[in-house]
Amino acid sequence: MKIACALTMIASALVMGGCGKSESTPPPAAAPAPANSGNGYLGTLVKGQQTAIKTIDVTSLNENVRLFNVQEGRNPTDLKELVTKNYLGALPDPPAGMKLVYDAKEGKVSVAPQ
Repeated sequence: MKIACALTMIASALVMGGCGKSESTPPPAAAPAPANSGNGYLGTLVKGQQTAIKTIDVTSLNENVRLFNVQEGRNPTDLKELVTKNYLGALPDPPAGMKLVYDAKEGKVSVAPQ
């Protein structure tokens, strides 16, 4: 009997506590996306990730080219030479739709569209 009474009181308290007037405001309506926004948020994230990867890979490659130049006294003839002389384990893959461009005269690596 005491258990039934206690359960009734708990149920009543829960019902009464949940019946209050809600003061929350409705969420604001989303602004329409511009017509030229591409793929939207996910497209922007992918572009940002590709830019970050491109920057990291190019920076790492340029550092290895400089290290090669200091130790060997010349720039590598191509990027594969960095791998054969053990300055790199392997050449990094460029982001999709991009390619690595190496200027042996300047000793600089960049990424360009294919």
